[in-house]
Amino acid sequence: MDRRTLLKSFVAAALAGCGPSPAETNRLRVVVAGAGIVGASIAYHLARAGASVTVIDRQGPATHASRGTFAWINATWAKQPRHYHALSQDSVTYWRELHQLLNLPVRWGGSLEWFDNDERQALLAEQIAEQVEWGEPARMASASEVAELEPNLSFDPGANAAYSPNDGAVDPVIATQRLLGAAERFGATVSFPCELLDASLSGGRLTSVETSAGSIEADRLVLATGAAPGLPGHIAEIEIPQRSTPGVITLTRPMPRIVNRIVAAPGVHLHQRDDGRVVLGEQEGAPENEAHALRLQARPNDFPDETVALQHGNRVREAAARYFADMAEAEIEAVYIGWRPLPVDGHPVLGPGPVRPDIYLAIMHSGVTLAPIVGQLVARELIEDEAMERLERYRPTRTFERIERY
Repeated sequence: MDRRTLLKSFVAAALAGCGPSPAETNRLRVVVAGAGIVGASIAYHLARAGASVTVIDRQGPATHASRGTFAWINATWAKQPRHYHALSQDSVTYWRELHQLLNLPVRWGGSLEWFDNDERQALLAEQIAEQVEWGEPARMASASEVAELEPNLSFDPGANAAYSPNDGAVDPVIATQRLLGAAERFGATVSFPCELLDASLSGGRLTSVETSAGSIEADRLVLATGAAPGLPGHIAEIEIPQRSTPGVITLTRPMPRIVNRIVAAPGVHLHQRDDGRVVLGEQEGAPENEAHALRLQARPNDFPDETVALQHGNRVREAAARYFADMAEAEIEAVYIGWRPLPVDGHPVLGPGPVRPDIYLAIMHSGVTLAPIVGQLVARELIEDEAMERLERYRPTRTFERIERY
């Protein structure tokens, strides 16, 4: 049986209610710190398998990294090397299962991506060829095909673009809420505002989790706290080297359909949800100057006031209007600062800490794409108390080498 067939078999068993029963888990008590999309997926899979789950968050569901994400579900060229690409492919497959099961707000249709640099565009074509070898149904699309896929897009008639038909985009806030709601239906408790303060141990084993709302008895603690600095060192006694960076996510008010799929154009990414809202993500990051450096020191998720937020939102909208003329008239509804949890090698960090093994780290890139399969695999590791070979490359004890692919 090949890997993809095995994954589908496991998913089918899980959705049919097979797998470990509540009695077999002995009601493992797990606190999941972080109610973003990754924490919500882990909580859902744990609760479904019979664990006693409490989810805590210092502010609320999807209020940090999950709110400020472009929310692109993909296994594209940047997912390197092959083991990471394969993990992403399998998670895209599982996204389709969860989409149907939990009525998650996913819009499928694929993605178009290109660069305005000839050398980079040539490399993109090579990377797409590699994806095809790895089983991804991607291809370079001609300008005429791009026009059919996105008739409102202003595109150079002499150019081409990478087309990845398996890709989708999700509303990460609603998806997180529905995953948590499903976890609650299996008995999980969701508590907020409830800030993680510390972990209490006896004989080296976790006994309880200390929070701003009191103590919670626990056998395991999962840190799914995204880009929050300092928590792995303070709680798990291990430092994870990250290069988390901010980006501006702009959300328009609902408007008539102008974008059919994800469009990753030079300078800006955009997609349109089923409710008509267009999501815009900038590529360049915040301007590098002293004022921005001071403002970003505390890692805010919101701008200091509406005027500053709109200035940034308008800047991103103007970039999008170069490709979709109707975007010039779009009304901006919200502008967020998104902080990507990004370990320096670009891969997720999954596994118990070496000093406090009852504390499990789940620091993610890419959080949206990988949330389904990570939730499934982490739940299995915790409940079965057995390390899974599939996750060995992503342990917190690995040697981190700085790699930048995007």
